This record gives sequence, C-alpha cells and structure tokens, in this order.
Amino acid sequence: MTEADDGWPPPGIDISVPSTARVYDAILGGKDNFKADREAAEVFVGHVPQAKECAQENRRALIRGVQYLVRMAGIDQILDIGCGLPTKQNTHEAAQEINPDTRVVYVDNDPMVLSHGRALLATDDSTRIVTADLRDPELILAHPDVRSFLDFDRPVALMVVGMIMQISEHENPNQILADLMEPLPSGSHLFLTAWPDTGDAAQRSLSRACLETLGNGWIRSLEQLEAHFLGMEMVSPGLEYVARWFPEEPDKPVPTFEELQPFERTQMAGIAKKA
Repeated sequence: MTEADDGWPPPGIDISVPSTARVYDAILGGKDNFKADREAAEVFVGHVPQAKECAQENRRALIRGVQYLVRMAGIDQILDIGCGLPTKQNTHEAAQEINPDTRVVYVDNDPMVLSHGRALLATDDSTRIVTADLRDPELILAHPDVRSFLDFDRPVALMVVGMIMQISEHENPNQILADLMEPLPSGSHLFLTAWPDTGDAAQRSLSRACLETLGNGWIRSLEQLEAHFLGMEMVSPGLEYVARWFPEEPDKPVPTFEELQPFERTQMAGIAKKA
C-alpha cells in the first residue's frame, strides 16, 4: 500500500508526522511507512550509519528473550507493549514455535500497527492486540482483552522492548514499570531493551537522531537502566549489551567489550524475575 491507494492509510494516521513503528520499519527496509518516516530513517542513518544493524540487533534480542521466557522460564503468557509493525518472526510466532499454547497480548498506540496486527491475527485464537499507550498502565491492565485473555493468577512475561527510552525521566519510567508489574504474580518476568550512556559517541548519536525525528529517545546511565528492573532478581547474564546477551546460554563465548563495534554498544537487554 502507498499514500495514493484508495482508503489508505487507515483512519487516525497523520502521514506527515513520523511514528516510531513506521520509522523502525523504514530503517529495516519495510514497506509499511510514508515519506515522513523514510525521511526520519535517513536522519537515523546520517547519525548512525549502522542504524539498520541496530534495528536488526534489537529484533534478534527480542527473539532470544522470548525463547528464554517460554523454553527456560516456562512462561506461557506474554504482554508485549509497544510491539511495532509485524515483521519476520514476531513475538507470538517465536513463543508458539516452542509452546503452541502460549497466549500473547500485543499493545500499541499506532493505528497502522493495530490495522496490520488485527489483519495478521484475524484467525489466531491465542493472540490479541489492543489499543493503549505504555504511559497509561492502568488502562492497559484494565483493558478487557488483557484481563479476560491473561490469567493474572499465573506468571506473565511483561515485554517492553525498544520502548522505555521513549519515556522521559519527567514521566517516571520506573513508576510505569512498577505499576505494570504490581498486579502480576510471583514468577512473572520483566524483559527490557534500552539505550545505555557509557560515554560512547555512537550512543549519543542514536539518541540525537531519535530526538530530532521523534522527539524522544533518551540514553541512560547503567545505574538508571538497572533501576528499571525494580530490584528484582536478574536472569544471567544480567543487563548486558545485546551482542553479548544470551539468556539461554549464559556461558556462551561472547565478544569482549573492546571487541564490540560502536553500534553494538548502543543497546542493552535484560530479564528479571519477580519473587
């Protein structure tokens, strides 16, 4: 579909303003984006020439995290907030490949994500997609498709992948995460990816590109990132650069920090378990 197609885009989309999901799609070379999104993607590439590799790294971390949660942690319920546009091997596909009975609820506030997601999931009885914003945890948790579809008496995995950097300190990201985790029972997990600030130029370049195009995208110190996990027990290897993060294989030989390319130092991942 393009801007010229009759009936496209779906209602509620301002094609003159880039969106996170569509810019991400444009960086990956997808087709579900508009001119404003492609121009924003060019800004990202201008600041970080390996922007596509960064996006791919984040996606690979998502898959590895989901595989750990389902296979190793035994999770069969996932709440994926800020899921983005459908791409190769989405959360529900990675999870249900291991356990076909895994239930997944996607949450996003982008009308295009919702349009594509509902079309993709029209015949999938084990997956839902709802309209809500990460900044409104009360609405997410009270949504009928969340409350009726997920059993809050059993462990749930909360995924906030590639999203927490879009929440400013003023908006109190840790409180948002705490509000989302509070009703989840013991044994639930929190899975995050985030952008560190350790002084690397590439980290600041990525943040600058995001701020210029989307108005958000903050890097944070390691102490701030660790605080996102609310004091819960971290799954080995803990908070780690995505290229070094293998939760199913914590003893896997990985590159040293010095061996990482600059763009590989722009993203970190971690999973924590609620006691």
